[in-house]
Amino acid sequence: MAATEQMMTERDPKPGRDVGAARLWMPKQVLFTPAALAEPWGQQIHARVKDLGLPIQELRSNRLTGLRGADERATYNLAKRTMAVVTAPPSAFKLQPIPPSADWQFHLAEGCPGHCQYCYLAGSLPGPPVIRVFANLPAILDNLARYERPDAPTTYEASCYTDPLSLEHLTGSLAECIRYFGTREQGQLRWVSKFDAVDGLLGLPHNGQTRCRASVNADPIARRLEGGTAPAAARLAALRRLALPKAAGGGGYPVGLVIAPIMPIPDWQAHYTRLLDDAQAALDFDCDLTFELISHRFTPGSKDVLLGWYPNTSLDMDAGTRAVKRNKFGGTKYVYQRETMKELRSFFEREIGARFPKASILYWT
Repeated sequence: MAATEQMMTERDPKPGRDVGAARLWMPKQVLFTPAALAEPWGQQIHARVKDLGLPIQELRSNRLTGLRGADERATYNLAKRTMAVVTAPPSAFKLQPIPPSADWQFHLAEGCPGHCQYCYLAGSLPGPPVIRVFANLPAILDNLARYERPDAPTTYEASCYTDPLSLEHLTGSLAECIRYFGTREQGQLRWVSKFDAVDGLLGLPHNGQTRCRASVNADPIARRLEGGTAPAAARLAALRRLALPKAAGGGGYPVGLVIAPIMPIPDWQAHYTRLLDDAQAALDFDCDLTFELISHRFTPGSKDVLLGWYPNTSLDMDAGTRAVKRNKFGGTKYVYQRETMKELRSFFEREIGARFPKASILYWT
C-alpha cells in the first residue's frame, strides 16, 4: 500500500466530529402488487424484506388503496411508514431531460423515507407520499441504452424522485444500477443521498461511470429541517469512504457535494463556513470532486402541501419577501431576491475555490 493511502486509512473516519450512527429506514408495512411479484427483481426484493422480518402484504390488485388517514397529517404518517413494491408504468420508459443535473432522469422508486420540511417532492408526486419501489428494474435499465450518445458521455440522474441509498438495504437496486453503468462506455450514473449506509457499494465494479454525491447543509438547517436522515457529519464520512481509493479500503468513485437548499439563515456565513471546513477535512486527499449549489425555492402548490405535512414548520416560505420566477409553461416559483442570490453565490464560489481548487462547480441555481 502506498504511504499516502496508508495514512488515509489510519486517519479514518473523517471528519473529526462525532458522525453519529447510521440510520436504516424500516417500513411498518411492505405491500407487493401482483405485477411486482411476477418480476424476478420483485421476488429478489421480497426475499430481502422477508429476511429482515418486515410485515409483508401481497395485494390482490395492482392498485394501492387504504393509504389515507383521517386528515392530511394522518395520511402523511401512514404513507411514510409504507413501502409499496410496484412496476414502473409505461410513461417511465420515455425519459425526460433534467438540466442542469444530468442529460436524462430515470427512476428506481418514487418517494423518500426522509422528513425534510422543504421537500421538493411536495406537489410533484400525486397522492399520499408512500414510497413506491419499482420491481421491473431490468427493463428500466435496458431502456436507458436508447438514450445514450455513442460518441460523448451521457449522464443519467437516479435521484429526482427518491433517495436511492435510503432504500438500498431493502431493494439492492442502486448497486444493480452501478453494476450496469460499469459496463457502459458513455453512460454515466449520478445519484445523491442524505443517508450514509454505503458499505455495500464500496467493492462494486463501477469503472468510474458512477458519481456518488452527498446532499449537505449547514447544521441548523440539517438538524431542524431534515428529519429521519443521517447527520451531516455522517454523510461526509460516507462520501469520504466512497471517494477513497480502493487500495485504501474505499470505493474509488467520482464524488460530489450538493449543497441544498442554501438559505440565508442568521449567521449563514459562519454556518456554511463550518460546513465547508468539515467537507475539506473529510476530503483531504486528491479525488474527482464536483459541487452543485441550489438555493431554496418553492411554488404555491408545494407550500400548501408542505404546510399540510408540517403545520408547525419554521421554514421560511413568505412569498412577500421573494422574487417571482416563471418557467416556460407559466409555472411560478418563489426564489430569493437578486441581491441575496448574488451574495450567496459569491460566498460559495469564493470559499469553495479556496478550499477545493481542483473541484468543479457544475451550476448555481
